[in-house]
Amino acid sequence: MKSIDTPLVVLDKNKLKRNITEMAQFSKEAGVDLRPHIKAHKTPEIALLQVEAGAKGITVAKIGEAEEMAKAGIRDVFIAYQIIGEKKIQRVINLMRAADLTLAVDSEVGVGYLKDMAAKVERKIPVLMEVDTGLNRCGVKSGHEAIVLAKKIRQIPGLNFKGIFTHAGHAYGASSPSQVDEIGRQEGEIMVDLARGLNKEGIPVEVVSVGSTPTAKISGRIKGVTEIRPGNYVFYDAMQVSLGVVPAQRCALSIYATVISKPTQNRVIIDAGSKTLSLDKGAHGNEMLKGFGFIKGYPHLLLSRLSEEHGIIEGMKSEKMPEIGDVLEIIPNHACTAVNLAESLVVFDENNRVNNWKVKARGKVQ
Repeated sequence: MKSIDTPLVVLDKNKLKRNITEMAQFSKEAGVDLRPHIKAHKTPEIALLQVEAGAKGITVAKIGEAEEMAKAGIRDVFIAYQIIGEKKIQRVINLMRAADLTLAVDSEVGVGYLKDMAAKVERKIPVLMEVDTGLNRCGVKSGHEAIVLAKKIRQIPGLNFKGIFTHAGHAYGASSPSQVDEIGRQEGEIMVDLARGLNKEGIPVEVVSVGSTPTAKISGRIKGVTEIRPGNYVFYDAMQVSLGVVPAQRCALSIYATVISKPTQNRVIIDAGSKTLSLDKGAHGNEMLKGFGFIKGYPHLLLSRLSEEHGIIEGMKSEKMPEIGDVLEIIPNHACTAVNLAESLVVFDENNRVNNWKVKARGKVQ
């Protein structure tokens, strides 16, 4: 272990495949489509494993992610992000040659951009309307808003209103596993009630799509939900563990870091800082998450601070501390942001063979 060069972002392929298979099995048993969000990994090899396991298609946040996945041969792509701006519109038009896209909208201005796009292509563009179910980010906020906007979409010949989608990201700010469950239940019920309301107005709703790894297995069981879009589940991370979603043993992604300094008996420094682990402690707040990652084999220690290239680990004087030269394995708070900072993943398979998977759609790619 001491011979490896760190920091490294390491992926356990065995655990990865187990996580992918389990979510695919859940979607099949629940009778919902699985459309995983690949912003979690941005890696074609992982996306292809998800499709092979039964995913209907994929979800992306950025056009660059969609472009990279289309190059890998994945055609069914939902861009769960409002496409605003002429340059982005043109990129989406170009991408339609390689992929079957579904686009997102939550405003009349956004509908106007999609209308202009539809006028330039020779196909109907499938559209999902975003709904705010409590995150207070994007999305229409009431049944009335949804009905008005859906009718406007349906008035445009080049657009095909397919249904509604949401992301219950506020589950990441939950203070207990039971609150996660409640948020997931509300997510599914709000969406199903809205779909019923739209149907009563003569607006058919084919897709009722919910998101978020913590809530997918809760909202995905609500009768009337047709699709789930979890992303982080391929890896899981310290946030998911703190929320009670999985035990730490299920986490497939780790950061390997070397102890480079031991200034005191209760403080050591590692060669992985914010440029490796990220400073993410939960974008929506997470009171249950302490520090910047779980240190395997040292549950009593706290990764308390990060500077760009240094991580500071602290413990009590009476506790066992690692020594200079020791390589530590750390489960990051948020696997998705850690992967986005990496150029590649070091992959260990079931036979302990090593591979290298490039992270193809990193942060700077739009």
